[in-house]
Order: sequence, then structure tokens, then C-alpha cells
Amino acid sequence: MSLADDIVRWIRSVVTDAGADGLVIGLSGGIDSAVAGALAARALPGKVLGAILPCESDPRDAHDARLVAARFDIETTEIDLTNAYLTLAAALPDAPALTRANLKPRLRMLVLYYLAASRNALVCGASNRSELAIGYFTKFGDGGVDLMPIGGLLKRQVRELAAALDVPKPVIERPPTAGLWPGQTDEGEMGLTYEQLDAALLALDGDATVAVAPEVVARVRRMIQRSAHKRSLPPIYTPARVP
Repeated sequence: MSLADDIVRWIRSVVTDAGADGLVIGLSGGIDSAVAGALAARALPGKVLGAILPCESDPRDAHDARLVAARFDIETTEIDLTNAYLTLAAALPDAPALTRANLKPRLRMLVLYYLAASRNALVCGASNRSELAIGYFTKFGDGGVDLMPIGGLLKRQVRELAAALDVPKPVIERPPTAGLWPGQTDEGEMGLTYEQLDAALLALDGDATVAVAPEVVARVRRMIQRSAHKRSLPPIYTPARVP
């Protein structure tokens, strides 16, 4: 059984166990959402809604998202969140650029859950293992989902799977970006290439065959530690028993 087949079977199991009728996924035009969307569509033909949610976005994002939807026969809805974002941002105190930009994935999360609830569907995430490990996602934004089909795959594996699934070439070749502001790229914001990040994660797994600088491994280890709260449920205070 191929990796794609195994993930498809897993998706079906998760949706069935939840008593859901389908999936809703945000299609960003990037490789991760393309691969997750392709797998979802293969698992549940005709039961996947791809939400295209521009928010001060590069027009290419929606264009590439439509390419993906057409390639894998995914129903789509397009809702422009720009005005909602600008209205909310204007009502809030000034904050650093990243703080304001993180409103965008959180707004998208609200819409995805609204759409999912209207269809008795689950929200399908598109984060990969490389990004999850170091906390490169917005807590309760793109991290706020019901299942993560590619959450156990390194970025390298996602790229390989994209080719096997026949994801449109422009999507595969496009530099990964969260689209938080013009010109933003994932690697630029992380300060690491995905090749370095994947190698460091493998080294931390105990793989002695990978070539990666010790300082990169140390940096990735610190990133994992600092972002641990993003991958856990909130701590819950338990009161001491009263005699």
C-alpha cells in the first residue's frame, strides 16, 4: 500500500468515527493545502468543500487554489475576508505586524468551522510535520483543525507526495508562503531552509546519516521547546482535595 493510500484510509476512518458527512479545507494555493486537499478528495469524493479565503492576498493565491480544485474535482466557495480583517484591525490597538497578520489565519479558522458546522463536516488541516515541530503555525488559526492528514510528513515528503498525486506544477514550484504580507516566505520568516529543518528533525530523531550543522540542530531544538504550548491542550488547574 502506498503512503497516499494509507493516508486516504486514515482520513475515511477519522471522518466515519466522528459521524461526519465530509470535510472542509482551506485552499491557499500552496503545496501543503494542495496535497491535503487531493488526499481528502480521494478519500471522500464529492464530500469535500475547498474554501478559498483571500485576505489582502496575492491574486495568485486564489488562482492556484482554483487550479488545485479543478485538478482534483473539489467543490469550492470563495469568501473575501479583506473587509472583515480591516474592520477588526481598525478596532484594535496598534500591535506589531506579525500580531496583526495572525488575525488572518484566525479569521479563516472561524469561517472554516462555520462552513463545516453547516455541512456536518470536519475541518481538515494542511500543516506538515516540519512546521508543526517548531511551532511555525498560528495557534487557533491554521492550527485550529479537526484532523491533519500530512501532519506526520516532513516538507520533503510532502513535495514527493505532491508529485505522485499530480499536483499542478506551478503549485509545487512556488516558494512556500503563509501569505501574511507581500513578499513573505516561510523560509525567510523561519530563518531556515526546509532542507535544513528536515535534516535537523531527522538528526533529533537519531538519524546519524544526515548532514546538518550542529548549530542548526541546536536552534531547531530550541524552537521545538519554545513552541511546545502550541502542540498541547491548555494546562488545566486541578484544585487540591479539601479534607
